[in-house]
Amino acid sequence: MKKAELKSFLDEKADRYNTIKFVDEDPILVPHEYSKKEDIEISGFLAASIAWGKRSIIIRNAKSMLERMDNDPYDFTMNASRDELSAFDGFVHRTFNAEDAKTFVLALRNIYKSEGMEALFASGNGSIAQGIERFRNRFFEINHQSRTQKHVSSPAKGSSSKRLNMFLRWMVRSDNRGVDFGIWETISPSSLYLPLDVHTGNISRKLDLLSRKQNDWKAVVEVSKKLKELDPIDPMKYDFALFGLGVYEEF
Repeated sequence: MKKAELKSFLDEKADRYNTIKFVDEDPILVPHEYSKKEDIEISGFLAASIAWGKRSIIIRNAKSMLERMDNDPYDFTMNASRDELSAFDGFVHRTFNAEDAKTFVLALRNIYKSEGMEALFASGNGSIAQGIERFRNRFFEINHQSRTQKHVSSPAKGSSSKRLNMFLRWMVRSDNRGVDFGIWETISPSSLYLPLDVHTGNISRKLDLLSRKQNDWKAVVEVSKKLKELDPIDPMKYDFALFGLGVYEEF
């Protein structure tokens, strides 16, 4: 497929799937239940952090976490006592458990007491990878179990960082389509990377957007560079196209 033809094809698919209807079946539904910036950030980060497996179960379990936070995520994050953190007892999503949830709350509290999530992710001076690493380092400044580290991925260690890239897309992209929030203005949408998973990876290879076989950070950089050639300003609108082709159309 020639570049112009590919762009036209993906533009049409992005337009089809980047609609408010997308929200109802996607983990982004969870932060859409809030209006305060910090509540959107925290609920979005928690939902994105457990976003593997069936989307219906991800949404159900993310809502369960927030119910345990009295559906007031920022207030709970900043003020919950040790006893109140026990509200997470019994929570589990795949390998993410109650102790991980407690650590996440305390780590986010530490971040909000300093610069906040947006400023920390934006501290990479235009480099999303560097911003993620700085966020991750600050996140794990607090006492934590080593097992929890696997739930915040690292591009420097080769991870595709799918869930963090998805969270960043939610926070940064702004196109008035009713899906992504666009509440972080200090990071440019042009600097975002594709949330690479099995679906978007397979479709990218079929469309010759990706040659690398592993779904790792090198693959993320490769495919994102190709998408930026199609739209230098808003390349991650194509996440909707690639995901839709893989999940809904079985392309």
